[in-house]
Amino acid sequence: MKNNWEFTEVWIDPSHFPPYVLLLLCDSEDNCQIYDPAQGYKVVFSTNNYDEAKLYLLEDEFESVQGRVLAAEL
Repeated sequence: MKNNWEFTEVWIDPSHFPPYVLLLLCDSEDNCQIYDPAQGYKVVFSTNNYDEAKLYLLEDEFESVQGRVLAAEL
């Protein structure tokens, strides 16, 4: 995904201290990638479906941080 993302969400695993963080970025066509900042922003999961990306995070017991950052607002 180049610089055409539409929104990003921050997800955390609260069972770790400090909480483990992953970033979910999606574009307007629902292409989504999950990045791991601890691994140099390596893509750890990629899909063309937001719900599938969300399920991937929920299965690993990650929780969404409230809210989204919209590219249009920056």
